[in-house]
Formats: sequence, C-alpha cells, structure tokens
Amino acid sequence: MHLRILGSAAGGRFPQWNCGCGNCVAVRESIRKNAPDALHKNLRKDVHRNSRPKEFTGKPRTQAQLALSSDGSIWFLAGASPDLAFQIEATPALHPRALRDSPIAGVLLASADLDHVAGLLLLRELQPLRVYAAPSVLRILREENSMFGMLNRTDHQVTWSPMNAGAPFSLQDATGNDSGLCCEAVFLSKRYPKYVKTKGLAPEATAAMIFESSSSRSVSKKRVATPRTGRPVRKRVVYIPAVEKLDDKLLTKIEGADVLLLDGTFWSDDELIRIQGSGETAHQMGHIPVEESLRLLNNVNVGRRIFVHINNTNPILNEESPEHRAVRAAGWEVAEDNWHLEL
Repeated sequence: MHLRILGSAAGGRFPQWNCGCGNCVAVRESIRKNAPDALHKNLRKDVHRNSRPKEFTGKPRTQAQLALSSDGSIWFLAGASPDLAFQIEATPALHPRALRDSPIAGVLLASADLDHVAGLLLLRELQPLRVYAAPSVLRILREENSMFGMLNRTDHQVTWSPMNAGAPFSLQDATGNDSGLCCEAVFLSKRYPKYVKTKGLAPEATAAMIFESSSSRSVSKKRVATPRTGRPVRKRVVYIPAVEKLDDKLLTKIEGADVLLLDGTFWSDDELIRIQGSGETAHQMGHIPVEESLRLLNNVNVGRRIFVHINNTNPILNEESPEHRAVRAAGWEVAEDNWHLEL
C-alpha cells in the first residue's frame, strides 16, 4: 500500500493568512529568509515582533490531505482540501498520464467540513470520479448546496456512493473497477458544520476511516507473505483527522494498525483561549488534545504513530519546543507535507 501525506495542517494552513500568533510570525520570517528576496521584498519585517518565539524550527504546511493507492498507479483521496490543486501539482504520482487523464479514481469524505470538501470543486473538469461519503453528508452536498452541481454537468462525471458503517467496502473507480483497497467507516459524532441548516441528521457527521489492502492488485515490493499460508499480509491504515474522544470502540479499531494518522489539531484543551484570550476549548470544537492522546494511546499496539491536521497555534510545530520533544519521546511523529509511506 502506498500512502502520501499531501497536506498536514488544520484548516487555514500554516501559516494562516490572518494569524499573527508566534508560530505564524516565525514561520513567515523563516520563509522570507530562505526564499529569494524578490519574492518577499514587500513583506513587512516588523509585524508582531513581540509575539515571535525566541527559537523556532518548523515548516509551513498546507491543509490536511491524504492519498492512498494499492499499487502506486490508481489513487484515492481521503478528503478534498482547499489546497488540493496545489497539492496535486506538487505530487508527480498524481499528474496526468495522457492528454486528459488522472490517476485519481475517487475521493472519500470523512465530514462535510469546508476544509474537507471544498477541494471537490477543483475537480470539476469532467474527469470521472467516485465520491464516497456518509448518507447525510451526501445529502448536504447534493441537495443543500447547489454549487456542487458543477460535479454533475454530464453523465458519469461524478458517481456518488454512500459510505455506511458496519463493514468494510471495496474502493472502486467510477466504472466499478476494483482498486485493491477497502475502507471501513466508523462514525464519531453528530457535530455538523455550522453552515448545515437541516435538523435531525443521523450521527454520522465525522468519521474515522480504516483502509486495508484488499486484493492481489497490491504489488508493493515490501509486501511479505506469512510462513504458513504464503498469502500477503494485509496492511492497515487508520485515518482520524478529527475526533473529540477516544472511546473503547475506537481504541479497539486502532489496535494493531500499521499506521495511525490521528487528530493533532491542538496540544492542550485551552490552547486557543490562552493565545486569543477567548474562544472554545479543543473538546468543544471536536478535537482531542495531543497531550491527552499521548496518555490514552501509550499502551495501544500500533506501528507508526503520526499526528496530522495540526493547527497553526500548536507548539508541536516548533521542532525545538518541549511539546515537540515530548511527542517524539513518546514514539510519535509530526506529519509534514509530501511524506510518502510504502507499506
């Protein structure tokens, strides 16, 4: 299985366009120092000088976006970020192979959040795609937001498929060809985006997505066979970009995963309140704090542990911070854009 982390930041990217927190100011200054002067000659050098941390080693990031493939040729996107067009151009494996073509066969949506679905509109150039989402999310996009009609200007432009909980389903392209991957959705909350007006929707507003290689189409050179059966070992990736709590049911799903990509939005529950002086807690916004996840997952059997969907205020973005060191000491990684994992 191939896994590409195209983007690793929370909504708004890092740095965020209207944010002058210490992290954003510091990474802008780093960009200016390391880029050609002509590109940044108009940047003000005196913006929020007092909010800059004494030490900062970190990288800019685009908004959270994942791409998966069983064989490196046919890809599915987990989410469709507002940065998707840029992310595709930065990833040669996702470039066209003919005059009008794309190796991207489909998209899976874990929620109806704008940061997770807005990129669909960047895929409106009549390329056949299959889009999976919870029935309620499909209703929100197709019946309550007319702009997504741009994805169905012609027959077979986008095939919409419900993503139901309970059992894994095979990922297929728009014409029904199997991709060699399967997915299981675990619905986590009833917290729909504020733009959603419909009441009484099912509690499937956000989802964890569990991906597995599912057939002989997977041809990774790193696949190994079990001594007894000779059959390739299935690889499993758990992707949870937004979750308020880790209950026993979810911990059971996480157990034994080869890769866990977990909500790393905020370090602490009161992070935004401390920085802004007001606002909601991490839990109130639907995100479990990193410091809490470290404790709850300490004894769970997982291969690689990676935090994704990292907010611009999170101190783990500063690679010299004690919070970043605590994450690394606990065996976790902090995702960066353009990582490629082959399982």
